[in-house]
Amino acid sequence: MSEPTGPSTASSEAASSGGSGHSVARFYDQLAEDYHLVYADWAASVTRQGASLDALLRARLGDAPAEVLDCACGIGTQAIGLAAHGHRVTGTDLSPAAAARAGREAAARGLHLPTAAADMRRLPCTDGRFDAVVCADNSLPHLLTAADVRTAFAELHRVLRPGGLLMLSTRPYDELRLSRPTSTAPQPSMDGDGRRTVTFQLWHWHEDGERYDLEHFRLAEREGGGGAGWGEASVRRSSYWALTRDRIDGFATEAGFTDVEWQPPAASGFFQPILLARATAPGHSR
Repeated sequence: MSEPTGPSTASSEAASSGGSGHSVARFYDQLAEDYHLVYADWAASVTRQGASLDALLRARLGDAPAEVLDCACGIGTQAIGLAAHGHRVTGTDLSPAAAARAGREAAARGLHLPTAAADMRRLPCTDGRFDAVVCADNSLPHLLTAADVRTAFAELHRVLRPGGLLMLSTRPYDELRLSRPTSTAPQPSMDGDGRRTVTFQLWHWHEDGERYDLEHFRLAEREGGGGAGWGEASVRRSSYWALTRDRIDGFATEAGFTDVEWQPPAASGFFQPILLARATAPGHSR
């Protein structure tokens, strides 16, 4: 079963512009209540992604439950999955609506998941608090400038204990920048009222070949379902920087991370390529 073709979890308000004028927080606030519809089966994805991240985390930090920050938690896809494996997870997201829903979804499953609205470039967390930080589902590429990416990596490093683990995933942009796709495949689903929905994206690449504007479409069946026809489409817009693995490696190393490696989906079981890196102690030679 494939993972979603829908948008990633949110990352930074300032990253919203970069010439596009789109607000990332507003984009995900608007998506928060129906974000699960970008998955064929959101509950199954929560389980599957949680298991993959849990295995990566325990293989590198040991079997004890870890103190984890999901710094772009969205509606909780990764955070809930990790909490279900016994980890002590805190979720932050630029979108207040998404972070609030993540907390509600966790509570409905009997899980403790404190959440807050926060920019990953300015995390409301003490230095060295976490054993691991998750920044998954293509969140970082909402940051459209090198300065913003550097700031984010510095914050992710700051909140990790020495030796702590960063787990960051993006789309496979090394390949996508060669092919420059203009759309994603339609993702059919059913909403809570039993109506059919379809989500898909249109991508508009910039001349620099690195950034693109995205239009996220959601089509919903008219009230009544059962072949009643389709209502109007809802459209939300955002922008991304298609960061290659080498470029991300450079930002991570510059921020003080070591042992930087990428795990492809075939090795990790996670649906996107995932970067794993260790935080160094403050003042460590970089």
